[in-house]
Amino acid sequence: MSRTYSVVRNDEEQYSVWEAGREVPAGWTGTGFTGERADCLAHIDEIWADMRPRSLREAMASDAPDA
Repeated sequence: MSRTYSVVRNDEEQYSVWEAGREVPAGWTGTGFTGERADCLAHIDEIWADMRPRSLREAMASDAPDA
């Protein structure tokens, strides 16, 4: 019997997998994608282009010189 997992995301736009049916931890939100663990990891690999936390991306963008 295989387990089902959910893809979750935090406020920093970082992703993880969480066992479906369990309460999502504080600070994380379900994305709506569920499946076997390998499918969830493949989905994350497809959608998570920039692994830097959102706050770091924003800070670096505000420090960049105007082009």
